[in-house]
Amino acid sequence: MPVEFLGIATTSDASETSERTTAPFDRQYLERIVRTHEEYGWTRVLFAYGSSGPEPSALLAHAAARTETIELLLAHRPNVSYPTFAAKSFATLDQLSEGRLSVHFITGGNDHEQQREGDTLTKDERYARTREYIQVVKKAWASREAFDHSGEFYEFRDFVLDVTPYEGRTPTISFGGSSDAAYRVGAAEADIFAVWGEPLDRTAEQIARIHREAAAAGRTTPPRIHAAFRPIIAPTEELAWEKAHAILGRIEGRKAALGGSLSRRHPIDAPQNTGSQRLLEIAAQGERFDTALWTATAKATGGAGNSNALVGTPETVAQALLAYYDLGVRVISARGYDLLHDAADFGRYVIPLVREGVAERDAAASKAA
Repeated sequence: MPVEFLGIATTSDASETSERTTAPFDRQYLERIVRTHEEYGWTRVLFAYGSSGPEPSALLAHAAARTETIELLLAHRPNVSYPTFAAKSFATLDQLSEGRLSVHFITGGNDHEQQREGDTLTKDERYARTREYIQVVKKAWASREAFDHSGEFYEFRDFVLDVTPYEGRTPTISFGGSSDAAYRVGAAEADIFAVWGEPLDRTAEQIARIHREAAAAGRTTPPRIHAAFRPIIAPTEELAWEKAHAILGRIEGRKAALGGSLSRRHPIDAPQNTGSQRLLEIAAQGERFDTALWTATAKATGGAGNSNALVGTPETVAQALLAYYDLGVRVISARGYDLLHDAADFGRYVIPLVREGVAERDAAASKAA
């Protein structure tokens, strides 16, 4: 089975370890980081969403015009537009990129962040809305006849798209979360279900849960599984761990300089979203799990987003990722702390090793059959 790699597209080089050295909005940096991922064998890059950040669909359209093969993943929050408008926007972007668009739907795990753009629904209501939203988008892409819709959150009459996705394809839909509502909605509607990097046994439990929920929703094929990590690699194990502790020191230093927090959107203490709570719970149990998983970075950032690291040589990190592949993970998200150079290094040194390991597994499976 193929393995895919997801990186990040940004308009500056800021990360948890350092202030930006670029302009606040650096178009040339955006182009450079997307092209770097394309050059070094990544499958796709994510255009993330934040209430205060640049509008990601505009960034994606700009990148699509300046690249050829890299796939483009658009993060989208259902509260910011009507689903018919979204379906039209996504189809337009897919045409402009000649079939390279996929969409990651974000329900939102932080009430305060959602309320910044007028979203006052409860978490469970948001998940119900997201499911209806995705269903409308998929129907709009597929339907060649006008249709009506009357649901809990949306109602319209006689809608049909004149512009549909490129060459009749259906863009991939991804979804993430760790709450009961997230498992139900994502397992029922998504092509890819995203989880944050956790120890192997915890990841296996999540995959089993997603598969159960998909079966309960009547699906014969469950979503593909996406797991996210922060790789920290160096030529030797000793150097990799020196680098890891230096990164942790910079995170703690920057956090202290900013008054104890790294982001207005994510509190260090008592995060609302279940995924961050899980990461902090795991970090409280220990710093190191399996062969390379390191939780200190998650603890330092309050479990903010993709924050558990994989530390070691390229060979060690590749073998750790192959262990997740053996569990059923088919999409690997990897984002370093030096965004541009780490994307190049991971693409140069780790991605080929993982793909080689996957090819060996496929060949062995084919021979056994």
